Amino acid sequence: MASSLASKPFLGGASRTDGLSGLCSSSSDLRTLSSSSVQFVIRPRTPNKLQVQAVGNTTGNHFRVTTFGESHGGGVGCVIDGCPPRMPLSAEDLQGDLDRRRPGQSRITTPRKETDTCRILSGVHEGVTTGTPILVLVPNTDQRGRDYDEMSVAYRPSHADRTYDQKYGIRSVQGGGRSSARETIGRVAAGALAKKILKAFSGTEVLAYVSQVQKVVLPEELVDHHNLTLDQIESNIVRCPDPEYAEKMIAAIDAVRVKGQSIGGVVTCIVKNCPPGLGSPVFDKLEAEFAKAVMSLPATKGFEIGSGFAGTFLTGSEHNDEFYLDDQGKIRTRTNRSGGTQGGLSNGEIINMRIAFKPTATIGKKQNTVTRDKKEIELIARGRHDPCVVPRAVPMVEAAIALALVDQLMADFAQCHMFPINPDLQDLVPQPMVDLQDPVPPQVVEAAEAAGVHI
Repeated sequence: MASSLASKPFLGGASRTDGLSGLCSSSSDLRTLSSSSVQFVIRPRTPNKLQVQAVGNTTGNHFRVTTFGESHGGGVGCVIDGCPPRMPLSAEDLQGDLDRRRPGQSRITTPRKETDTCRILSGVHEGVTTGTPILVLVPNTDQRGRDYDEMSVAYRPSHADRTYDQKYGIRSVQGGGRSSARETIGRVAAGALAKKILKAFSGTEVLAYVSQVQKVVLPEELVDHHNLTLDQIESNIVRCPDPEYAEKMIAAIDAVRVKGQSIGGVVTCIVKNCPPGLGSPVFDKLEAEFAKAVMSLPATKGFEIGSGFAGTFLTGSEHNDEFYLDDQGKIRTRTNRSGGTQGGLSNGEIINMRIAFKPTATIGKKQNTVTRDKKEIELIARGRHDPCVVPRAVPMVEAAIALALVDQLMADFAQCHMFPINPDLQDLVPQPMVDLQDPVPPQVVEAAEAAGVHI
């Protein structure tokens, strides 16, 4: 009897430290057992450290962002915690980047029609941030859950269907749930705020553009990163700053779109006017933070910064960035193969990186797959999807990089600028380049002047 008892673990016994909880439903049975046939091992209670971080859905330590929602649920959005108080903020400040990300914006994107209109539900009072959590909500309005009926039983090739089932034992079938790129709405909204903070504090600007669509590769020398503008990037539907190559990229996407196929590409992202010293050795190097941020975006398959993999073909003397003094007496580098970071810290030069995106997994072609009950079948995936994700990935990449940057900026400010700096080696702390607070109301100015006080 003792051996048969041991082969069937008691329900709940593994989750309770007293070893008795699983026996509650069968206490009457215990009366029939001899005391010699049952043994209880009581282990000393060990304290468990419980830390809830909305597992896998939260990023950042100082500027913390949690995204929520599914592709075909009621809505998606984010909670932003750690935003500085007294910053002017409205939904319009976030909407611009959301419009750049939204579906249905051109013939080379998914035909799903969503306005992606955001609402700020907390953390802002009378147009300024309060320093408390900011909740941003974007309702879903064009769901077509029936497009995914077949996917409830069959796994789409190269999608997250099978791995989600393996991990959770359940999944949101419609649209891929949390694995859908629709989740990035929360990141783009939070990233728009992060970009506003970076621009206001230090004039830092994050810009991304499409530099490759399948075999159409934009030569690096055709883009002047020092003078690149958002208007140049947004001048065409593929978001390539060179008009000639933009047409070639659009033609490549059109060619596969009409065949129900898809292709991938590369997004290049740069950071201008980044304060030096951002990042921390050794596990929080700036490029490591960037890599994690962008590689968490859907469909990403590669990341490189500076010379990247091409740097492996050079010698040390060819690759090294030599220092010099510029006209203002600042220490600069003549080349930028390091990509704007050295030793894992920003060095004040332009940061440049490239992110590879795979072809969209959902295509209008018949493919072999397996069902949940392990039957091999043929499947044509339905739903509305981008023939190439990179045009809409541009604002997603910008958001991911901006979120990593502002988090590192806050960390650097907290650690390294509480006490006077070493002026021989360090730059002065940047002062906000714009007034973050609303102007004093006219009635207050009038009252103050009447009292002889100048504001």
